Parts: sequence; C-alpha cells; structure tokens
Amino acid sequence: MPIDVDKALGAPPATREIAWTGRDVLLYHLSLGAGADAASDPELSYTYERGLRVLPTFAMVAGQGVSSGDRPPTAMSMPGIDIDLRRILHAGQALTVHRPLPAAGRAVVSSRVANVWDKGKAAVIEMEQSATDGEGVPLWTTTMRIWARGEGGFGGEPGPETPWSEPDRAPDFVLDSPTTPGQALLYRLNGDLNPLHADPGFARAAGFDRPILHGLASYGVVAKAIVDGVLGGEVTGLTGLSVRFAGVLFPGETIRTSVWREGDRLVFRSTCPERGDAAVLTHATAETS
Repeated sequence: MPIDVDKALGAPPATREIAWTGRDVLLYHLSLGAGADAASDPELSYTYERGLRVLPTFAMVAGQGVSSGDRPPTAMSMPGIDIDLRRILHAGQALTVHRPLPAAGRAVVSSRVANVWDKGKAAVIEMEQSATDGEGVPLWTTTMRIWARGEGGFGGEPGPETPWSEPDRAPDFVLDSPTTPGQALLYRLNGDLNPLHADPGFARAAGFDRPILHGLASYGVVAKAIVDGVLGGEVTGLTGLSVRFAGVLFPGETIRTSVWREGDRLVFRSTCPERGDAAVLTHATAETS
C-alpha cells in the first residue's frame, strides 16, 4: 500500500538547511505577474533588486528555485508515503509569517506529516513545516493538504470539518488578476517541476484537458492582489493566508477575488470569470497587521 499511516505519522521531522537570493525573489514575483505592464508600471519594488520587497508567500518556494539546482520530481515520496504525481492534487494551504522575509537569507526548515485523513476514494495528507533563522528565531510556519486520489478506504478518520462562510453583504473589494498562457511554465522554475503544469500528455493522463496553473501560483497571485489592492502595497501587512483549492485555473484565465474586511481579518474567495465564476479558492482568510 503506497500510504503506511503509522509509519508516516511516526517518522521524525525531516530537517534541512535552505538558502535563497534576490534573484529567487525576483523570479517568484515575475512568475506571479509582477511587472506585466512594464511600459507604464514596472512595479520596481517587486521586480528590481534596489529596494526589493518580498511577498510573504515567497516562503512557499524559498530554497527551491534557481539557486537550488535541478531536482525533477517523479513521485510524492517520504516515509510511509510513495504516490505517483498524477494521483495528487494540492487541496489546501495555510501560511503564517512571524517576521518580514529578507530578500536573501538562510533558514532551517523542519517538515513532518501531521495527519492522514481517509476520504473514502482519496486520502488527504496534511504536512506541517516550520522555518527558523540561524539563531532559532521563527520565520514562518505552513500547513499543506494534499489530495491523493485512490489512496483512501483504509479505515482512518475522515478529518475535521472546517466551517466557513462569506459575509451576507457585498464585498468590500473585487480584485481581478489576469494570468498569461505561459505563466505555469515560468512559475515552475520556482521549484515545482511537476509535468502536470507543462506537459499536455501528462495533464490528459491526470484527467485535465491541458496543463493547469499551480495551486501555489494562484495562491501567490491572490496574495499579491490583496497586498496591492487592499493593504496599499505594504507586504508586511499580510501575516497569514489560508485557503482551500476548490478548482483548477488554466494559464491565461483571470482570477477574480472578492474580499470582505472583518477587523484585522479578511475573508475572501477567488473565482474564474471566464468559466462562469467557477470556484478556484474557497474557505479563504487572510490575517493582517
């Protein structure tokens, strides 16, 4: 069986050291669409090394980009888990940043499988990660949920329900973020080389008409939209972001994000207007300072 739940949950945390440079940050921002209208608005604070600001969601790719070399993936593999990439989808993501991220730096990252839920026809694998600087000061923590098709039915717990609802009023902001046809090809250079986002044959074998945009690309695009459209461009104002990936986005489509303010907390959802406002991100909240 590809998932050995006891082995996965009992494995000690995996620890590694990572490093990144300003070039990694610049590539990340460009892959989210920063500077797309370079003639009139080059967004230099995202796209030029002088005075470079770092979106907090860069934490999701730190240490995996151009500075780390080539590591083509073939499977999701860790103690107790070995699953073909064609059987997995990114189901949800949460991030908390504990301090502003530097444009270049190093960190110690600790990762573990926190839960494995049985959804019948699929399993949900919940992974936790924490990062600290060289002195042990926390930088960020993340929780990632992976949907593994065909891996359920092992008699485990289905996992907790996550109540969520949007306010019963018009949104305070509606933010449109166009993507480009080649955006997934650029975003994958941040480290996620899953062929699902590049190879049409692989995408069809996984059940999609064509390659899809990375869930974390949509996540970053929406984070940038919130920073720019709600927080006045202040990257340090966004301290947390939690979403459920409810549907795919194809490169070239638009992400429309409706945002409601509730104190220091934002409630939002993202849809694709080209496909009748099909859901892209739901159960979505952002923490601000």
